Amino acid sequence: MQARTTEAHDTSRDRVFKCEIWNPSAAGTHPLVVYSHFSGGNRRAASFLCEHICSHGYVVAAVDHSETFVPELALRPDMSRDERATRAEGWIASRVPDVRFVIDHMLKNPDFNTDQVGLVGHSFGGWTVLATPEVDQRIRAVVALAPGGNSKPRPGILKATLTFDWGRNVPTLYLAAENDVPIPLDGIYELIERTRASKRLFVLRRSDHAHFVDNVEQEHERMRTMPASGDWAYMQKEMRPIEELCSGEQAHFPASSNAAVSMHSDLEQHAKTTVTRLEGTNRVHLDVISASGHCDRDATEFMSP
Repeated sequence: MQARTTEAHDTSRDRVFKCEIWNPSAAGTHPLVVYSHFSGGNRRAASFLCEHICSHGYVVAAVDHSETFVPELALRPDMSRDERATRAEGWIASRVPDVRFVIDHMLKNPDFNTDQVGLVGHSFGGWTVLATPEVDQRIRAVVALAPGGNSKPRPGILKATLTFDWGRNVPTLYLAAENDVPIPLDGIYELIERTRASKRLFVLRRSDHAHFVDNVEQEHERMRTMPASGDWAYMQKEMRPIEELCSGEQAHFPASSNAAVSMHSDLEQHAKTTVTRLEGTNRVHLDVISASGHCDRDATEFMSP
């Protein structure tokens, strides 16, 4: 596997994106997976996940989203609430075009299979990958990690909406954190109920929102203890110390394994949702989704580190 950093110029918006690309060692035509990072993150936010997916034979691409470098989307400390809300609308409006540009840029290479494009995203990136299939028919599979987009976001969380008007079946895997404070499980249950496609849900026990990124221990404690006011300060009080949660190593194995297995099943084998494959020794309760597509909360599939 090789990782490299490059730049890609979106001429339609005159934006130059930093792009990270993970290439498998084997030669030949490969499926493409695009990773979308959380708000405040960057293209390498979940390198553990991108590397693991790449090790299964996929080219993985990720960019720093527009809000991280475009001046007119930047926040300033002296901004009013209304000004911040306007900037947030700009972030939301840029996300899906960012992903579509990455796909366009990568598929210029004839070594990619245009019929095998998948998306993986976390938090705001989770919303991004759930919103993209509505406007891009190339998307064949989605993995959403603790995604935003539910109808009742907590104060301080971006109000980004989802329609799920995909017009086709896009197999979707949801991975959620049992103790997620910014995006609680009820919001994930709502999204999976509304997803009109083949779908699965796994919940990682003893985990919070940062358990799907690199350096879990440091990131979680940074989120929990950094100087904050208003809505975020309120959420910080609810976050458990990392010592009471699972470790990053414990979280990364089931998260990356199930994401890779889902991509393999949905992109290459077009597996039915009634078949669940797991790697390693992690045990789950099966059949989270009934044949009717109803989300049975009592049957949620839990991954126990």
